[in-house]
Amino acid sequence: MRKRSRRDRAALAVVAAAVLSMAGCDAFGGGGGTKDSGASASRPSARPAPVWNRSPDSIAAVGDSITRGFDACTVLSDCPEVSWATGSDAKVDSLAVRLLGVTGAAERSWNYAVTGARMADLPEQMTQAAARAPELVTVMIGANDACRSSARAMTSVASFRADFEESLTTLRAALPKTQVYVASVPNLKRLWSEGRANPLGKQVWKLGICPSMLGEADDLTGKATLRRDKVQKRVEAYNTVLKDVCAKDRRCRFDRNAVFDFRFDTEQLSHWDWFHPSRNGQARLAEIAYRTVTAERP
Repeated sequence: MRKRSRRDRAALAVVAAAVLSMAGCDAFGGGGGTKDSGASASRPSARPAPVWNRSPDSIAAVGDSITRGFDACTVLSDCPEVSWATGSDAKVDSLAVRLLGVTGAAERSWNYAVTGARMADLPEQMTQAAARAPELVTVMIGANDACRSSARAMTSVASFRADFEESLTTLRAALPKTQVYVASVPNLKRLWSEGRANPLGKQVWKLGICPSMLGEADDLTGKATLRRDKVQKRVEAYNTVLKDVCAKDRRCRFDRNAVFDFRFDTEQLSHWDWFHPSRNGQARLAEIAYRTVTAERP
């Protein structure tokens, strides 16, 4: 009886060793279950949906006289049909037409820009735009903040930033997923250097168009140069604000100073005031916007 018990115990020990050996193989990758796990790990995971939609289905525009097409068709008048953002003019081929087609642009694009608007006016425009629930909002504003009666009267950089931040906050409270395209403020010093070559343009400027930069266009004294440089630096500071604030929003794209850097000439300027974009200028703005909105990466 005792011998039999010892044999039984020996047999049980052999079985136990075999079970432990198999368990050890599974635990360290020798078993079938581990092979399945390895195969699953090697499969590529599903890609997350992209944050930026390169073909939005509706557009609302906010901003100032540039987006209203002011002085592009007739003197001292808005001409929204040639707007770079939402216009219907075939020669301009606006951003809305490029993205939505002619019919889509007519039905699903809205222009809330206001001639003369400054950054302080943008939060209200954003509220109006948000009511349409667009998939994309375009922003072009800031020239009027620098174009004041004097350099001293320009909007401060701090106020410019606060109002732009409030504008995006207003939009995000209503539409967390709406995309935003932000155009840089145009190069006002280039505007002065190009337009002053035209005698008629200089006469028109004397009526009070952007005095801080364009006033006394032929004055090349140190004082006048210092004034223009101060305005230019303020414009550059505004563009830095637009870039920085936009960068904090995953669904915001700044044009990386493409509008500011564009080397326009008098063909792109209204021949009514030598300040606002002509049809040709509006078309160039539309090209820049479309390139930015449809780029694979910002």
